[in-house]
Amino acid sequence: MVMTRFRTNFLMMMIVLCLGAWTVAPEPSQQVNDTFPTPSPLNMDAPRGFHMGFTPFPYEISMDAVQWVYEALANDSDIIMHHFDNGVPWPEALASDAYSEHIMNDWELRRSLTPPDHALILSMTPIAFQRDGLALYRGEADDMPLPAPWDGYSFDHPDVVTAYFNHVQRSIDYFEPDYLVMGIEVNLLLNVRPDLWDGYVQMQQLVYNKLKTLYPDMPMMVSVVGVGFFPEYAPEYDLDTQLAGLAQVIPYSDYFALSLYPYMSGLMTNDIPVDYFDRLFALAGDKPIAISETGYPAQTLELQDAGLTFPSTPEKQHAYITGLLAQADAYDLQFIVNFVLRDYDALYDAIGGGDLAAIWRDTGFYDENGLGRPALEAWQQTLARPYMP
Repeated sequence: MVMTRFRTNFLMMMIVLCLGAWTVAPEPSQQVNDTFPTPSPLNMDAPRGFHMGFTPFPYEISMDAVQWVYEALANDSDIIMHHFDNGVPWPEALASDAYSEHIMNDWELRRSLTPPDHALILSMTPIAFQRDGLALYRGEADDMPLPAPWDGYSFDHPDVVTAYFNHVQRSIDYFEPDYLVMGIEVNLLLNVRPDLWDGYVQMQQLVYNKLKTLYPDMPMMVSVVGVGFFPEYAPEYDLDTQLAGLAQVIPYSDYFALSLYPYMSGLMTNDIPVDYFDRLFALAGDKPIAISETGYPAQTLELQDAGLTFPSTPEKQHAYITGLLAQADAYDLQFIVNFVLRDYDALYDAIGGGDLAAIWRDTGFYDENGLGRPALEAWQQTLARPYMP
């Protein structure tokens, strides 16, 4: 996919949600360390039971960048995630009409470049980018204003439920995925617009049940934001509320799928507590666990307007990734997706820079010049282990 414009509204949403946590010190018993975990030893003696992949997010606005990312994906992963967080063609989906040329060109390019031997995750959502309501309209452009009467519909309106089911079904039949994420970071909706939550849960239940009758063997899930379960580092979340919300959606999610960016909290890039993964994965109950997206900066992140600095290095990124890979073995994870493959400094410059665009800029396993980092070597060594689910 050629990136025609950057998702600054999503970045702004993350700043709003996390800024409070970054600027409020944890309680004394929860003070973070000024050291960082050492890299975890890699398990090289056994097959791995988890897929490893990326999204095809490009590092600059060019077809050369698109081709580079897909070629690197072919070598550095065994699964690809096509991530659609840019609106839903609501009227067309409801009426089973043809989709716009804009959508179909995107779909066709993605399908043509997807490595044929890779597993595929299809990730989509009925929730808006700001996680504050119904997803906007995707037609001849992304995230256009919702047309009437869609701009007044709730999540559980019959037309919304039918349209989203039709859209997901059409997307499945086109991409033929191995895994489906049917809602992205859904617990952010609970945090931002709790008044809409019950309607969303009803929609998820209805769509999940209908899809399961058609695709009974396909793992289907929604993802949740991991930092929401650590209010000592992210005080804008209420743990009891988050746990109650999780209990409502997890029966209609085959996996406990996590969007995991620990540094987007009061931890910043200073530490990852030794029990971080254990506490988080304990919430899965009897559900298999998957990391639907993650990342960690390999360079110091400076948010100049916010007056915040996140000191980081390739070694810190390496420690985070090796720790996550070790947990993937220990907890029998299903897959890990590192969202960004290569740093997007060129894209960052093209859109004018700024705090908002910087948050994920340096989370690639390749730097902006295409040079691999230590995390890439650890990733490739683990990828070389035979996959045996």
